[in-house]
Amino acid sequence: MQTCFAVASERGRHAGEVAGMRDLLYSRAVTSLLRTLEFLGLSLWLGSDVFLSFVVAPRAFRILASRDQAGAIVGNGLWWMHLIGVICGIVILVARLLRTRAFASLLAPAALCIVLMILLTVVSQHAVSPKMAALRVHMGSIQATAADSPLLAEFGKLHRISVSLESGVLLAGLAAMYLMVKDLAVGQ
Repeated sequence: MQTCFAVASERGRHAGEVAGMRDLLYSRAVTSLLRTLEFLGLSLWLGSDVFLSFVVAPRAFRILASRDQAGAIVGNGLWWMHLIGVICGIVILVARLLRTRAFASLLAPAALCIVLMILLTVVSQHAVSPKMAALRVHMGSIQATAADSPLLAEFGKLHRISVSLESGVLLAGLAAMYLMVKDLAVGQ
């Protein structure tokens, strides 16, 4: 039979372990790690967007023999960039939530920029890219399609939408980076 003292002692030990775990979770080191994950996630996302848009795509269309091959490479890279972007966005938001311990932090301007980036990426990946892929298949070859083809005109319209969405992701990401640095400077 346990005595009242033994039960109270066990509860006190358990409460001390919980308090110790809470202190560890909200320590300066863990807070720094979570903030690092936020900046790393955004840096990876922005870096992949800049690299694909300003290095891979232009070079693929300049170096490869056909526009169809270049488009296939850029389309595949875009799929991977979208996947990486959404994963980074989720990591950023979860790290922010864990760091601040407040759902209200997801309504801060920097977090809203990240949410916008995710939404634009999802629209590009699931609404625009599949239509462009279907048009590519239907035309057989973009390069061999007549310039006055309505299919090519529709493809061009979707391409402009895709570029606009990616530009929006990049601008929202730059705004998020600025706001995150600003938050860091004021100690949030």
